[in-house]
Amino acid sequence: MTKQQIIENFDPSQPGLADATIFGLPFSAEQSEIIVIPVPWEVTVSYGAGASEGPEAILDASFQVDLLHQDFPDLWKLGIYMDEVPEHWAKNSEKYKGLAQPIIEALENGEDVATFPALQSDLDKINKVCRDLHTEVKERVQYWMDKGKKVVLLGGDHSTPLGYYEALASKYESFGILHLDAHMDLRIAYEGFTYSHASIMYNALQLPQISKIVQVGIRDFCEQEVDVVTKENGRVLVHTDLDLKKQLFEGNTWQHLCDTIINSLPRKVCVSFDIDAMDALYCPNTGTPVPGGLTYEQAVYLLNRLVESGKEIIGFDLVEVAPGENDWDGNVGARMLFQMCGAFAKSQKMEVGEKIVFKK
Repeated sequence: MTKQQIIENFDPSQPGLADATIFGLPFSAEQSEIIVIPVPWEVTVSYGAGASEGPEAILDASFQVDLLHQDFPDLWKLGIYMDEVPEHWAKNSEKYKGLAQPIIEALENGEDVATFPALQSDLDKINKVCRDLHTEVKERVQYWMDKGKKVVLLGGDHSTPLGYYEALASKYESFGILHLDAHMDLRIAYEGFTYSHASIMYNALQLPQISKIVQVGIRDFCEQEVDVVTKENGRVLVHTDLDLKKQLFEGNTWQHLCDTIINSLPRKVCVSFDIDAMDALYCPNTGTPVPGGLTYEQAVYLLNRLVESGKEIIGFDLVEVAPGENDWDGNVGARMLFQMCGAFAKSQKMEVGEKIVFKK
């Protein structure tokens, strides 16, 4: 059947098709406008684990998401497809995560890894396999972009989007990152790992095409990260959760604060959303939860306001969703993913329908 015939014969009011792609949609990759690349990876995690299981948890929860989105009622008709990625990504994540733990433990005990040849050898292997992953992610993103698809990345820990940013940098001469997170992620080779989840934004800064990073919701950072911000001389702008909440408590509106954040971004924007940017109520099992944070509605409003501003969203990643004993984290992650796909599509002038407004 043609895509139009599939749309006409598909009932979006029924539960998602269990044998279909993400959100229970009936489209093939070729028929879908948005491709989600899942990266089940968490080699360098040093606290809570589970981020590598995030894509699967979000996929499972996505079948319960109602397809009639208030802001983007026709989004589902565009087609959203979860890519089938190499099996060795998940296998390598598990293997090298095991090798990383003794290195982390040695550092926590104040030992110099360089004085232990076996640990140093493992560290070198981990840095290489992480670099290999980023190269493979970049190639996968470019493969779909060359086919005219809008491509997004679903982690995995926050190290996973580096290859994605590299792919965007191969297409766009200049863009910024709107970085929603509890952490700055500006540590340099954290715990010896060049491609640590805590170093993603430092590594992103090595790409000259990234002209600015605007961070929102930050609640934890170290002296080294403050030094990086200072040395970048305005290339990194930081809106801590403490500062944002203070302004809200003193009478500023969230609309005003969002406009200030958005106005500081360049014309083209990639959104990097670490789920721990939100209050732990929404992500209790994420790897490094921090008290405070955005509400779900604040995050959605910021994303929608970004679209309304006329800035162009060129891509996004959603990372650090980790399932627990129930499906709550996956449920929140699936709904945020759907929301972000809608904002991305609308920003790209794709047909998502008119917002549903109920008369009061």
